[in-house]
Parts: sequence; C-alpha cells; structure tokens
Amino acid sequence: MKDFVDATAFNSEQGDRSRKLFAAVVLAALDDAIADDKKYGNGPEQIARWSRSRDGREVLSCAGIDPNERVVEGLMTFVSKGVRTSVALSREECERRSAQQQAEAA
Repeated sequence: MKDFVDATAFNSEQGDRSRKLFAAVVLAALDDAIADDKKYGNGPEQIARWSRSRDGREVLSCAGIDPNERVVEGLMTFVSKGVRTSVALSREECERRSAQQQAEAA
C-alpha cells in the first residue's frame, strides 16, 4: 500500500511540473505576441490564431487552461494592453494596479 501512495504522489508531482512547463510556454507565446504587437501591430490577431490552432489548444489544455473562446478573448485583451508577462506578474505591478483601482473607486 505504501508503494502505491508513493507512486501516486510522484505522479501527481510530475503532473504539476508538466502543467507549470506548459504554462511557461503560454507565457512565452503571450510575450511573443506582445512583441509582434509593438513591432507590427498584429499581436492580438497572432495570439488568437495561435490559441485557436490545434497546437495552441493542446498547449493550453496541458497548462490546465480550457481553450474556449472566452480564454481567447482574454488573451487578446492581455496582448492589446501591451504589458509583458514578467511585469504583469510582479508584485509591484499588482500593488500599483490595486492602488489605481482604489483611487478610481474613491
């Protein structure tokens, strides 16, 4: 029984690592689309084309993201804002956004 529990925990850990790897691929695709948007002006269309493609849907699924149209629209909106993923995920950016929302609410 102990071996079964160890194997299950190991497989779960491997699955988590795999999801994180595919999530990193999604973040890289977003950064590439943002770079395309700044250079050519077609970033949202690029990320939409990628996320609707067979490979894009597979990567999104493996990252634990349901590849539906709502997700595609969200990715397009994110790219159109032009904020790199490393900046958007940083603590400073989250605090700045939170302060901005509080100021708008007041």
